[in-house]
Amino acid sequence: MAGLALEGPNPDVDVLEGVNGLARDAPHWVNKAMEFIGEYGIIAALAVLCLVAWWSARRRPGAPSAVAGLVWAPLAAGIALLANIPIREFVERPRPFKDHAGLEVLIPGKSDFSFVSDHATLTMAVGVGLFVAHRRYGLIGIALALAEGFCRVYMGVHYPTDVVGGFALGTAVALLLAPLAQALLVPLTAAVARSPLAWLVRAPGTEADDGAEGSRVVAAGSALPSGHKERDKDLAA
Repeated sequence: MAGLALEGPNPDVDVLEGVNGLARDAPHWVNKAMEFIGEYGIIAALAVLCLVAWWSARRRPGAPSAVAGLVWAPLAAGIALLANIPIREFVERPRPFKDHAGLEVLIPGKSDFSFVSDHATLTMAVGVGLFVAHRRYGLIGIALALAEGFCRVYMGVHYPTDVVGGFALGTAVALLLAPLAQALLVPLTAAVARSPLAWLVRAPGTEADDGAEGSRVVAAGSALPSGHKERDKDLAA
């Protein structure tokens, strides 16, 4: 495939050059910081966010169900990245710096295809996966994913449409497969809660809610049981 080439004025290239132009005018230390953040830092921050969400979920009533929702976030990211492999090979879009001279490329030497962005796909899948399980942590994750998308364009390694495509792919996988994932993961985490590894899904001393653990399967955006307190309204487990 030709790689999303367009004739005439191209807003995709205009946005790329505008955002990447910030890198040309920025101090060297700013670009080095953006390089680290865009390549590794935001992904590391999402990993820490998932750990914090897991630690919190273990202390809630019905913890195994809550943990099952959080486990889906990194799994969704892995599935989305696998789905991206044939997409990139089919589209075969070159990196923007190969077709547009004058870009400030912060990470040279990338030789794989550009559409869609792996980083955007991964981070948005994690963010939306977290949102399915816990609204507040999910909003933080989605904000981090949006920052990742900006970084990839700023660094000159992706077109804006590469990023948007990655956001769409990550969101689709995280949302569409969430009901199936919960149906499989909730019984698994409930079984772990009854094993010597129970601490993985329930903090010691947390009251068990075994009557609901094996059957609670919640899709994104569904309502919470009316008995939950206000402090738990974000949890959709």
